Amino acid sequence: MPQQFEHDVLIIGSGAAGLSLALRLPETFRVALLSKADLNQGSTYWAQGGMAAVLHNRDTVDSHVEDTLAAGAGLCHREAVEFTVNNSRRCVEWLVEQGVDFDLREDQQDRELQEFHLTMEGGHSHRRIIHAADRTGRAISEVLTERACQRPNIDILTHRVAVDLVVRDGHCQGAYILDSQRERVDLFQARAVVLATGGASKAYLYTSNPDGASGDGIAMAWRAGCRVANLEFNQFHPTCLYHPRAKSFLITEAIRGEGGRLLLPDGSSFMHRFDERGELAPRDVVARAIDHEMKRLGIDCVFLDISHKSAEFLEAHFPTVMSRCRDFGIDITAEPIPVVPAAHYTCGGIVVDTNGRTDVNGLYAIGESSCTGLHGANRMASNSLLECIVYAESAAGHIVANIGDAPAPGATPVWDESQVTDSDEDVVISHNWDELRRFMWDYVGIVRTNKRLQRAEHRAQLLQAEIAEYYSNYKISNDLLELRNLAMVAELMIGCAIARRESRGLHYTLDYPDLLPEAADTVLTPPNSPL
Repeated sequence: MPQQFEHDVLIIGSGAAGLSLALRLPETFRVALLSKADLNQGSTYWAQGGMAAVLHNRDTVDSHVEDTLAAGAGLCHREAVEFTVNNSRRCVEWLVEQGVDFDLREDQQDRELQEFHLTMEGGHSHRRIIHAADRTGRAISEVLTERACQRPNIDILTHRVAVDLVVRDGHCQGAYILDSQRERVDLFQARAVVLATGGASKAYLYTSNPDGASGDGIAMAWRAGCRVANLEFNQFHPTCLYHPRAKSFLITEAIRGEGGRLLLPDGSSFMHRFDERGELAPRDVVARAIDHEMKRLGIDCVFLDISHKSAEFLEAHFPTVMSRCRDFGIDITAEPIPVVPAAHYTCGGIVVDTNGRTDVNGLYAIGESSCTGLHGANRMASNSLLECIVYAESAAGHIVANIGDAPAPGATPVWDESQVTDSDEDVVISHNWDELRRFMWDYVGIVRTNKRLQRAEHRAQLLQAEIAEYYSNYKISNDLLELRNLAMVAELMIGCAIARRESRGLHYTLDYPDLLPEAADTVLTPPNSPL
């Protein structure tokens, strides 16, 4: 029997964005925090990369801003970049207050005055990346989860999969949520709803992200009337472990920051031919270079070598990488790591302002699901965790200041599945999923043409029509919801790519090889937009 729940704030997603927003709200608020699977299954938990922030007096906000603007290939919004960077130090300090144990410099004797160990990463002009070894995302996720579990006003519910948002009289008042363990769809009502659902990297065949990155929040927001922007830009992590049993394991960029070299199978280096900064070039330059060499030579992967560093150094800084590679018979102290580029971060998303507000009243989007203007045609290394924390804080502040003016949730019918039937075609769902990811990789990947995009658009539309017609009467499942959302977001990605008549950032369009004089967002507006 479907159930009905009522809270002040409903947060869909339990990564860094959702958790930090929940903790920023007053304890007088009744908060529901929903996780699609277990709490540790999202992208944050598995993020090895660090978090960028201006933390040293040799560094400046202006420098971080300019580095980000340069890495974004002209598409970043200066005001969003300045807003994020200006709040970076305070947000790191807040994480430290919560208990996140970031690495400290080992060469300082005075423990009271000890500074953070900061690393250099691609595109940054200073050492400004703060780490917790090579498991920063996990450290942040575990600490924030522990804090959220200690708060009696936060109801943390796992294995809850969002179906659709409830919008009444122009205001988002909740969502229908599938309880995948009890196989029922419940109604969650709230005065404010926050989408912290992550990106849509699973639209591509090769990805470094967990299976849940299926664009759920982006698809739901679009169906609810929200604009999306810049979805044609997906950042590819340049160094994902290439091994048949590894599935998705990214090799942190800090390895290149600490002297790791990219090599071809014959042992020769190649990055210097693509960028004077070599291995320290922005990650999208590195990904495009690797992709170019793989296709030029017909090789399966390239190699990342840091074996010239001592075993003690590697164990201290990269224990997770060492352990994971060891599981697959690779000793990084003695041999290079086989790597390939993999879809890693969705640069565009739901259009929001600096408070995380979408086009629909009462609906917010933060983290990877949103398009804030921080990420341009390329994502700057380690800026995404920073964005999560900064926009979670600003969204929480706006919710607190305005929740008194939000209408109380009205009468909404519970989910009716009296007419549904069980599907005996689950194999078709998995086949459609595979087909979508493959044609997106082939036709909408790093290098594009108009014809390829048209083919992809046609296939995405056919797939959506099949989902709508064939599965509309079937009992809802997690797999079906993810396929539905991913097919919709794939079509939005293709639509944005068709609208961009230039080559910018990582992605290259053979029909439009040049840059336009001025960069502009590709904004798609749904038919039911309130604007």
